[in-house]
Order: sequence, then structure tokens, then C-alpha cells
Amino acid sequence: MIGVVIPAHNEEATIASCLASVLASAGHEELNARCVGVVVVLDACSDRTAQIVAEMGVESIAIKARSVGAARAAGADHLLRRGASWLAFTDADTLVAPDWLARQISLNAEAVCGTVSVHDWHLYDADVKRRYEADYTDRDGHRHIHGANLGVSASAYLCAGGFPPLRKHEHIALVEALIAKGAQVHFSAQPRVATSARVFNRVTGGFGGLIAKLCGERGKGQNERVFALAQP
Repeated sequence: MIGVVIPAHNEEATIASCLASVLASAGHEELNARCVGVVVVLDACSDRTAQIVAEMGVESIAIKARSVGAARAAGADHLLRRGASWLAFTDADTLVAPDWLARQISLNAEAVCGTVSVHDWHLYDADVKRRYEADYTDRDGHRHIHGANLGVSASAYLCAGGFPPLRKHEHIALVEALIAKGAQVHFSAQPRVATSARVFNRVTGGFGGLIAKLCGERGKGQNERVFALAQP
């Protein structure tokens, strides 16, 4: 089974679109009808996120950690208990490509770090987009690590100790642990996702924090650790 984990904290505005894209990816013909389990981890939600998830027929679990690391870990543990052999992670404000899961699996790696594009640059002037693209490598061999586009085998995940319960950069910590354990990690541009460029991000210092810096006077060159180089 392939397991997909989506952490969510008050994501009623975006969760339906995210789930629709994930469910479409789960039905891709190259997966050959392989079972895909999707779980949304509702972390201290007080809006309609849970209702929307239920209406779409998707499983959810609830925690009150206010920590994306704890949410990803809870979702992973839940799907591992159900027998998942591959874990894929994205975010609730993200749209995955129709072949997102198929591309992760096709790379035959122990872990896959994909790239992220932005689907709503209309909120900003052209200079912000230029600054982002100047600092970003969207091709195979990149060294970006995104929680919105990450996949890992169950065995490698467990060997690395899983996600630490961090409020940010939990995905980077996991990949660094995978590399330290000698796991085969592919940095690939084949699995595609498009995420929001909102600056009211749920995680201080996350992707939205990067966009906020790019909007400021010192935007150029202000690379967040979200663009981290995970050294082998």
C-alpha cells in the first residue's frame, strides 16, 4: 500500500482542492490499481476542515499538537499500522500532479525529494517571482527539501527514526537522518506539485516565510533553510 499524509490546521479554503488532486494521483494508470491510503491529520482544527474531508470520503485523525512534525509523524504511524510500504507527504495548500505518486514510485529510491512550483504569483509583483526563480533549481539533481513533495519507503523511514516532533523543518531533519543512515535519496524534479505563495503561513519560517522575505527590501539572497542543502 502507498500511504499519503496531509497535515492540516484550519485549511478549509484549500483542503478540497488538495484532496481532489491527491485522489486523482492515486488513480493514475501507472500505479496499476495499487492500493493508496490517504489520511488528513487534523491538528487543532477549529474550522470546517474536518467536515470537508469527511464529505470527500477521506480518512482523518485528530491531534492537538500544533506541530507539523508531530502531525506528519502521527499520519505516518497510522498508515504504517495499516501496512503502507511507501509514504508520500504533501501539504493542505498544495496541488499534486496527476502522476505525482507514479513518479515517486518509478524512481526506485528509498526516498524522493521533489520540487515545488507556485500557483498564485498573481498576488505579487513580477520581481518577487524573479527573485524566487533565481534562487531555485527546478531540475533533477536539485538539493531542495520540501514537506509538500516528499516520499520515503516505510523501511527507510523507520530506520531513520521518523519525523521528529518539530514545529518547522521536520522534513529537513528526516532527510538529513536518511542520508546519515546511508539511504538512497533521489533529488528529482519528476514528482511535481504546485503550492500556495501565501505569506500567512501556518509555520513560522516555512515556505510562506521565504515568500515574505522575497517581498522585502532584502529579499534577494535571503535563502531560507527550506532551500536547504542536505549534504551527503
